[in-house]
Amino acid sequence: MRRKPFPATLAQNDRGKWGSDDTAIETTAGGPAATEMTSTAEPLLLVPGMMGDARHFSPQIAAFSSQRPVHIAPITGAETVEDAADQVLAHAPPRFALAGLALGGIVAMEIMRRDPERATRLALIATNPLSETPGIAATREPRMARARAGKIEEVIREEFQPDYFAPGPGRVAALNTLLEMARTVGPEVFIRQSRMLQRRPDQQRTLRGVRVPTLVLGGRHDTLCPVRRHELMAELIPGATLEIIEEAGHLPTLEAPDATTAALSRWLTGTLLLK
Repeated sequence: MRRKPFPATLAQNDRGKWGSDDTAIETTAGGPAATEMTSTAEPLLLVPGMMGDARHFSPQIAAFSSQRPVHIAPITGAETVEDAADQVLAHAPPRFALAGLALGGIVAMEIMRRDPERATRLALIATNPLSETPGIAATREPRMARARAGKIEEVIREEFQPDYFAPGPGRVAALNTLLEMARTVGPEVFIRQSRMLQRRPDQQRTLRGVRVPTLVLGGRHDTLCPVRRHELMAELIPGATLEIIEEAGHLPTLEAPDATTAALSRWLTGTLLLK
């Protein structure tokens, strides 16, 4: 794993509750191991990826919900990145540490463009700051048609190729979780989120203006959002930390949960610096 450490500071704590509808909802600290939390904790706002819900971040929710409020911001009800960002902001706490995975990272970048003062930190995970090329946008049309025809599982298997993920048992588990989430959220969400990807704006200018502690985290085996995209984002954002997880692909939160959680923990407990 490549990384540049964040400056150390004290961890902070708080508690909340969780759910998985179309609003940002706090997650519950579970079990007797939950610790006393302080009122000064930064809430953590997690934005899942395509066809995802809280299960995209299950290991991280388990790790962090005993330390701080954790909010999940589903992006299943919007057809544009801009609308998704507005919906997230409408339900989010006043200030938050913002982490987005894949499509959720694209929405996180739009949140930083629209209302940068509300985010105290930014983590971009397995994502892409560039707009979609016309060629790739065109390939989404037949998949959307097949999803409408009831072939959502077939479409998801095609959308998320096995070589997007690291070899080994984590690949099978990640693909199975994707299929389970797809059955839950359904084909209409696939169609809406495909439109979001087709119409997404280029966010390079946004990233140049980011002025909060930022983690850019990718998987070495991610061929959908490859390492060079993460290197680009880290170069654009002043003072960003780049971490590449060797044993992960496109879903490091699930493929390499311990390494991902450790990276996010360093990001969350690093000193807040004005750049």
